[in-house]
Amino acid sequence: MVQAVQSKQAKNARAAQDFLTVSTIRDGVIILRNGGLRSILMTSSLNFALKSAEEQEAVIFQYQNFLNSLDFSVQFVIQSRKLNIIPYLESLKTRSGEEINDLLRIQIDEYIEFVRSFVELSNIVSKTFYVVVPFDPSVITLPGGGSAGGVAEKIFSFFQKKETKEGGGAADLFEEHKNQLRQRVDQVSLGLVRFGIRTVELNTEEAIELLYGLYNQGEMEKKEFATE
Repeated sequence: MVQAVQSKQAKNARAAQDFLTVSTIRDGVIILRNGGLRSILMTSSLNFALKSAEEQEAVIFQYQNFLNSLDFSVQFVIQSRKLNIIPYLESLKTRSGEEINDLLRIQIDEYIEFVRSFVELSNIVSKTFYVVVPFDPSVITLPGGGSAGGVAEKIFSFFQKKETKEGGGAADLFEEHKNQLRQRVDQVSLGLVRFGIRTVELNTEEAIELLYGLYNQGEMEKKEFATE
């Protein structure tokens, strides 16, 4: 009876990939199931509170100009992860065991206990900042406001298959869309650097690791603990 229930549940269970909007990642570009493209920029941080009033006003002004210069939407993402200090403490323990000076060894042990208790009480996290830059191919709309996404996808798919048979049509279309996405990426990077934010675009491997970590946070923590 139990086996029958488990078998039924297994059949009804859907793979995790079925819930994702991502189809594949190619040349550092995330390709969605609906044909949209996404590029991810990892950015530096800016300590706004430590700046003077004049500097803060300048940053706000530049940020306002940056947003007004865009004719497309962007998404700002902050990833917070609990700081893992175990490898650091283990290295200090090794250093303490090798220390021949009793006074220094005691100081190292006290420092280890201080850091451990401080992190446990404060719950310190590390933050990483990202900007998602989109590019979505034009969508056909029917009279009366109805969306013709399904019809458009079928038409697009028909011509795409036809061009692929004739030679490289799909690849050329991807390159065209990717170039338009790159223009947007360059525009965002230039706008951010004007008020002190550095950016770097994630490549294919980095994008895969980021997405995997977002959907499998527990597994990533276990992996980091095992490797470190």
